[in-house]
Amino acid sequence: MSDQDLVVETVRDILGGFEPFALTAERRWDAGLWGALAEAGLTGVGLPEEAGGSGGELADAVAIVRTLAAGAGAVPVAEQLLVAGPALLTADLDLPSPEHPTTFALGDAVTVHPVDNGDGPGRFTLTGTVPDVAWAGVAQHVVVLAPAPAGIEGAVLALVDASSLPATDASNLAGEPRGTLVLDRVGTSGALLTAAQASELRARYALARSVQLAAALEQVLAWTVQYAGERHQFGRPLGKFQAIQMELAEMAGEVTAVTALTDAAVQALDRGENVVLAAAAAKVRAGAAVEVVARLAHQVHGAIGFTQEHKLHHLTRRLWSWRDEAGSDLAWSRVLGAGVLAGGPDALWPALTRVV
Repeated sequence: MSDQDLVVETVRDILGGFEPFALTAERRWDAGLWGALAEAGLTGVGLPEEAGGSGGELADAVAIVRTLAAGAGAVPVAEQLLVAGPALLTADLDLPSPEHPTTFALGDAVTVHPVDNGDGPGRFTLTGTVPDVAWAGVAQHVVVLAPAPAGIEGAVLALVDASSLPATDASNLAGEPRGTLVLDRVGTSGALLTAAQASELRARYALARSVQLAAALEQVLAWTVQYAGERHQFGRPLGKFQAIQMELAEMAGEVTAVTALTDAAVQALDRGENVVLAAAAAKVRAGAAVEVVARLAHQVHGAIGFTQEHKLHHLTRRLWSWRDEAGSDLAWSRVLGAGVLAGGPDALWPALTRVV
């Protein structure tokens, strides 16, 4: 068994002690699960030990995120391990303790002003509204990507102490906190990013959601195949009916495509390549698959799949929510289209084959 397999088994063992599929939408996050993961050092995997993390590779962090996504773990591990933590390290900013939740947010409507108070560079004040903050009210720190101050190109990455900031009580369809933060000249540490760095960070955010989507889609497919084999109708399992077999095959095709593109994007990121187009392709493909897989899963399960007591909705509601986060399908389709056309006619086919 590899080190990564051991990490996955550890996460599964921890998940098994908290019964995430027994949670209701009203329970916004699982503090007990987060505490157990933090105690095991799993909330800092993929982040270097010298920066305060637990060490390990990107693949280890992705494996943890995938396992928690498939198990409906209500914790901000994807945001912390795949987006916020690496972003802070790239910007040479201090990493908060991994024991305390840190999330990431896009502050496109935030106004940033540099502060010259004798403490040196890297101090800013932020004013504005940051909507749809993942795990708002839970995360003690929020890494905000905002436009650079007037007259400066690029963007600002700011580390906001959100422990004393009020957040609206809002959630996505899965019940995960997605409140709004109102910043009123909030002082933060931060760093200037180039436009290219900001685009890469947005792509990392989309890729994090794609990783979660791929894992949840795989689990929904597995449940549906299992149910079709166990549920009998008219004297034989549902899976013996040709119509059901065709639906399962269609689901499997969608899931395979999403997994392939997501894995390719993760591998490109691990190699240090520009992942904007690869992440865009993964996010667009995952979003398209959600409609097909969720619809057919509920169709095969029938009425029982819609009940509060059944586990299916814990993942299908996450699928519908995550699809619309970190940039819509339309937004990333435009990025993908512009990217593959940027090199002109002669570069179109090489760009298409490189993406897929």
